[in-house]
Amino acid sequence: MTYTWTPSADYLEHSNVARLMRRMGVDTVDELRAASVADVAAFWETVVDDLAIPFSTPYTQVLDASGGAAHPRWFPGGRLNAVDACLGTWVARTPDAVAVVHEAEDGTIDSLTFAELADQVARVRAGLRAHGVGRGDAVAIYLPMTAEAVVATYAVASLGAMLVPLFSGFAAPAIASRLQDAAARAIITADGTVRRRRSTPLLPHLRAALASCPSVETVVVVGNLEAEPVLAGSEVAWSSLLAHDPDDQVADTAADDVLLLAYTSGTTGRPKGAVHTHAGFVVKTACEVAYGFEMEPGRTFCWITDMGWIMGPLSILGTHATGGTLLLYEGSPDVPDTDRLWSMVERHQVSMLGVSPTLIRTLRAAGRLPEHDLSSVRVLGSTGEPWDPESYEWLARDVFDSRVPVINFSGGTEVGGSFLCPYPVEEITSCSLGGPALGMDVDVVDDQARPVRGEIGELVCRQPWPAMTKGIWNDATGERYHAAYWSTFEGLWRHGDFALVDDSGSWFILGRSDDVMNVAGKRVAPAEIESVVAADEAVAESAVVGVPDPTKGEAVWVFYVGKGDRGAQEAQEPEVAQRLRARVAEGVGKPFAPSRVVRVEQLPKTRSAKIMRRAIRAAVLDIDAGDLSGAENPQAVDEIRERVKDLR
Repeated sequence: MTYTWTPSADYLEHSNVARLMRRMGVDTVDELRAASVADVAAFWETVVDDLAIPFSTPYTQVLDASGGAAHPRWFPGGRLNAVDACLGTWVARTPDAVAVVHEAEDGTIDSLTFAELADQVARVRAGLRAHGVGRGDAVAIYLPMTAEAVVATYAVASLGAMLVPLFSGFAAPAIASRLQDAAARAIITADGTVRRRRSTPLLPHLRAALASCPSVETVVVVGNLEAEPVLAGSEVAWSSLLAHDPDDQVADTAADDVLLLAYTSGTTGRPKGAVHTHAGFVVKTACEVAYGFEMEPGRTFCWITDMGWIMGPLSILGTHATGGTLLLYEGSPDVPDTDRLWSMVERHQVSMLGVSPTLIRTLRAAGRLPEHDLSSVRVLGSTGEPWDPESYEWLARDVFDSRVPVINFSGGTEVGGSFLCPYPVEEITSCSLGGPALGMDVDVVDDQARPVRGEIGELVCRQPWPAMTKGIWNDATGERYHAAYWSTFEGLWRHGDFALVDDSGSWFILGRSDDVMNVAGKRVAPAEIESVVAADEAVAESAVVGVPDPTKGEAVWVFYVGKGDRGAQEAQEPEVAQRLRARVAEGVGKPFAPSRVVRVEQLPKTRSAKIMRRAIRAAVLDIDAGDLSGAENPQAVDEIRERVKDLR
């Protein structure tokens, strides 16, 4: 029997979303969803008012849609800095409440109240200003999930500068491509981090990247492994920024000034910088965290994530916009054992626990239920990859005794939050995404843009929302932006996900409709890995696909055509495979190192010489490759199918 969450009277009466329903004059979540898109401007104004999001200058209207769905202006005339909304409000109201708690893998715990956080932000702001960082400058953050990441986020935003979060697992080439695209003026990093009891230095990767990033003038280094890290050249110690006298000048930013550039990989492999604004991002993330995840003052939010993915900034700004406490964990959540996550929940009285299916599969494999007190948890969060029913139901039913909803939501970097989201006041079936997120006019359509139910279609959105990316950075003509989201269906945002609404009305995401891979919740484009593989002297050409993996969700498989004598190629296969894994780990990041490296005689291509990755993936999975009428060499698919039959 399929597991279904049924809300208790407590959620139906006392949850934040129940309060919003009463305010909107509706009785059910489906009625709330309908009302939220019947007049999106009125809905988002209600959210701003209900959550008391402060604008220093009131906006003249909520939404100016005169530029069309692809180019809305949210809160024109209004002025808001994210730091005032997420930090200043609570310094005034609850200065002694804990804002941030950080736990390291070795068990070390430190924390900052809102007042202490504001003081550090003011000092770092002064230090960055002294180094010439100001309004409009791009400042990258290449940090693990530590309190310094939160301080840096607010310090950059408070200057009116643009935040550029980077995944702490990126290698030098991936770092460089993003710094170059953003023309970053400064970067804040750490000497390293600890994961699985091993120190992982960050500075060597960054220093290698900076050799091709002339725009970077200032490098600030946090002593995370050592109190005083060894600096090189013109690098500056974080401690020297903290030594500045506090600077109380928070930039007076317009509502639509750029807050952050969030990079996501596209199918071309060239990273796309999604452009998020101060007001839009704060309003959307506050809505997510308040109504989906039940956050408010006195509750603690913990999501196992990284600053380089949208959940990092969302966790920081969303939690603090609602006055909650943010718990950061630095390290592997199954060290020293699989009880680590549960012990943290008990120790810090976590209210909202965000996990990934990959993590839960690992914990479930330990073969025992946690013995810790998990009664503080009010909501479970999940995003980034599909669930399997066994793991979902083990978490919801066996671990949490069916008393806590799983808010499994789906959106993206360029969305600034979710498209789909269940809410604690509705029934939620196993693995379901519930339905459209509030204020999101999403649908599932066929190739002719006609709505479909009970069959697979493309996920689209019909109306704009506050955190919708303003475009793609460094895309002056708007061609990349239009091609990525608006070129498939006239007037509809196409997100690139296959989705399904079943007969009961539950929504499910079935995977990307393009070739972007999702490795343990982290997206990467095939071309980004292929460009690294292509540099190897033994490789003539290559193709990379994502293959379902019970632990990672998707694993990277590399297929390559070798150079030279066939006999020599066969003899060198083990050596080449080992070398390519190392190249990808170094060039893109260790999480993306391929699980399989397979030499083939040819890759299937279209007549226009495009590699048919979906056909390769079908061959690996031993399923129908679909229409190959456009293939120049369809026999290549069968050859790959035969080549991998013993590797599945």
